Amino acid sequence: MARETYAALQAKIEKEINKLQKKAEVLQTKRRKPVISSIIASMREYDITPEEIIAAYGAGKTARAPAGRRKAGPAASRPANAAKRAVAPKYRHPQTGETWSGRGKAPRWLAAEEAAGATRDSFLIKE
Repeated sequence: MARETYAALQAKIEKEINKLQKKAEVLQTKRRKPVISSIIASMREYDITPEEIIAAYGAGKTARAPAGRRKAGPAASRPANAAKRAVAPKYRHPQTGETWSGRGKAPRWLAAEEAAGATRDSFLIKE
């Protein structure tokens, strides 16, 4: 029995992967058909138009991503190209001018001042 080369073995594995991916797509298509039929039946029963569905789908802020494309974590509902919003500072140290938004763990300067007896409210930025 001849020993298979790495390239031949890799090609064989990739061929098997492609075959399994096609089987998975066929299975997904079969599973989706009854769901789509049920949705269409409900739309007809309640006289819902496709435009109403499109409007409702677009209005949902937490629209679900297609299967297999879901992200984990809090950024999952935010579009990939959306930038994080900067949060205005809520607290400021009067001597150093350092600021803190009030989110997350308190900075060292604030923790030190609180340990020395100052209240957090005394560092609030008044506008």
